[in-house]
Amino acid sequence: MNTQEFNTKLLSFEDSLNYFALSLTRDTEDAKDLVQETFLKAIQYQDKYTADNNIKAWLFTILRNTYLNQVTKLSSKNTVNDETEDEYILKNTMFDNENAETTINTQNIRETISELDEEYRIPFQMFVDGYKYKEIAEEINLPIGTVKSRIFFARRTLMENLQDFR
Repeated sequence: MNTQEFNTKLLSFEDSLNYFALSLTRDTEDAKDLVQETFLKAIQYQDKYTADNNIKAWLFTILRNTYLNQVTKLSSKNTVNDETEDEYILKNTMFDNENAETTINTQNIRETISELDEEYRIPFQMFVDGYKYKEIAEEINLPIGTVKSRIFFARRTLMENLQDFR
């Protein structure tokens, strides 16, 4: 297959690729960028494609892998290495700009958590503090399934009570 035929085949799948990219990114501009990146890689690696392969599947695989690589890069930018002895990797959830609204919202959330029944609040708070299910179960002497269900019910209750924060 010559270059002209290859490029014509690529362009014939543009709409399908755009639709797939949009389903992944949920943003029109990001989807267009992803399709362009896919075309660029397809042209760059044209020598890897053989005419007996399904070109549509090959393009969709390139697009999906490109998307996954971008997501991985973005999530690694939001990760902080904690240099403690155990070297936990933590998601960076700190606020850059602490303002009055954030402070009030944080207080409201804390108050709502404190209003939970003790049997739900304690496992939930331990989970939020970074304990694993097994550690919580051992600490409060409950089966791990009970710990999981109490944390689930605490989350559900908090979502119901904190609907203004959605």
